[in-house]
Amino acid sequence: MTENRHQALGLSDDKVLEMYETMLLARRIDERMWLLNRSGKIPFVISCQGQEAAQVGAAFALDRDKDYILPYYRDMGVVLTFGMTAKDLMLSGFAKAEDPNSGGRQMPGHFGQKKNRIVTGSSPVTTQVPHAVGIALAGQMEGKDFVTFTTFGEGSSNQGDFHEGANFAGVHKLPVIFMCENNKYAISVPIEKQLACEKVSDRAIGYGMPGVTVDGNDPLAVYEAVKEAADRGRRGEGPSLIETVSYRLTPHSSDDDDRTYRSQEEVEEAKKKDAIFTFAEYLRGVGLLTEEKEKELNDRLMAIVNEATEYAEEAPYAQPEEAMKYVYGE
Repeated sequence: MTENRHQALGLSDDKVLEMYETMLLARRIDERMWLLNRSGKIPFVISCQGQEAAQVGAAFALDRDKDYILPYYRDMGVVLTFGMTAKDLMLSGFAKAEDPNSGGRQMPGHFGQKKNRIVTGSSPVTTQVPHAVGIALAGQMEGKDFVTFTTFGEGSSNQGDFHEGANFAGVHKLPVIFMCENNKYAISVPIEKQLACEKVSDRAIGYGMPGVTVDGNDPLAVYEAVKEAADRGRRGEGPSLIETVSYRLTPHSSDDDDRTYRSQEEVEEAKKKDAIFTFAEYLRGVGLLTEEKEKELNDRLMAIVNEATEYAEEAPYAQPEEAMKYVYGE
């Protein structure tokens, strides 16, 4: 019998199974999107594969009824946890009028959904970081007790937006959680060509906040780190920087050929740590995931993905005469 780590963290058996289910749903939607892209049905995919554990572990540590999230473009696991559906994501992939993110106007991965406090992302990387800081400042000024949670890649941690946002949050002790999803590659540039310090979390000390690096393939480790950061923020103790280390299992996007800058052997080696398998193994070890349950779960999720795909494919596109809607004041 595996040591039961989730109960020590205050997570029930049902919660931890829900975490795995959300990770698996993100993976299945992502895999389907690649098939749709390669068959010419959707124009673009930017993948979450290899990062689901960090995304879902983190999102489960937040309060889905009051916290604000400012995700980056890979964060399918985060937005699914916060209430987006497979259908919502597929409508975005197909760029249909009902797409809740942008009404079919934006590339996939530009998440935004007001009712679930998912704040709209933008194409230039890292712009979500100062926005998260601004929302936290507004909350602090109004005496509210929510935290803001924002994610970015390790390439983004070199952008001015990150440094300015982190500095401001540190000075004003704002309830922001900065989570860097280090997947080893900023498009084609490996981590050792991006950072002079050993870890992204080493940068935290310069901004007067705690910094921690955790295994991004371990959703429970990420959950614990984010929960601690959220509790600190709510107590008025200021921001935190968390770095989750995993590996991007796909090319940067559907327009990228990763064979030009990394070996297939490296990718295959990384797949051995894929959390979709290692977390399932943990759940089997603590007696929560039986063969029967696994089959039922896979069948149910495939039915959800199939239904979402069919719905989005059949759904209408936005009307051409509405192209300027939401652009100019009416």
